[in-house]
Order: sequence, then structure tokens, then C-alpha cells
Amino acid sequence: MFATFHRDDFPLIEIRFTGEKETDENFQAYLRGLEENYERKERVSLIFDASKALPLNPTYQLKQAKWMKQHEGLIQQYCVGVAYVIPGTLLRNTLKLIFKLQSSPTTFKVFSKHSDARAWARGLLVSA
Repeated sequence: MFATFHRDDFPLIEIRFTGEKETDENFQAYLRGLEENYERKERVSLIFDASKALPLNPTYQLKQAKWMKQHEGLIQQYCVGVAYVIPGTLLRNTLKLIFKLQSSPTTFKVFSKHSDARAWARGLLVSA
């Protein structure tokens, strides 16, 4: 799996990248998982934990940007914000590139530590 989804603390949802290299199949499963975050049609706050992530191939960066564009309205309607846990510079630059291709449809913040990301994401739900 490219990423795992943890919805047991809904409406706070964590997406954890596993460190497995992306393939067409596992990246498509990841994109399906992103859509499933919105199936309840309720407000959510997301944490993307890239602590174990590998750099993303540019082809998949484009797919991610395209998915965000296609689902922009859904994200704007239901996602109160996204916390990214990205300890390294290389992956932070990847995120910046994706946002150059497609701007973030919701509030976001990048963190080095998971605990800080969780506190921020939870706070968004309280104020939403």
C-alpha cells in the first residue's frame, strides 16, 4: 500500500504514507481513499503524515494535482483544513510543486512533528 487511511477518530482523518514506492495501482487506491474521506458529506480535518514517504514521481505529482482540481468543490465544502507532517526539505518542496500545479482548495499548514499537526487539525474542528 502506498498510504493507509485511519478514520477511527472521525472527523479527524489521518493518511499515513507507508514508504512504499507508488505504482499505478496503489496510487489509484490512494486517490480512491481520498474520495472516501468525503462519503459521509460531513466536515473533516485531515492529517497527511509523510514521515515515511518517498519522493513522489512527477507523473504522480500531476495526478495528485489533477485529482485536487477535479474535487476542489468537495474539498472546499467539507474539509476544514489539512495538516501535513513533512520532516524533510525534499518532500516539502514536492508539496510546494503540487500546489504550484493546483493551489490548495482549503487551509493547510506544514509541521515537522505529528503531535503539533494533530493539535492544529483537531483545533480546526472545534472552531468549524
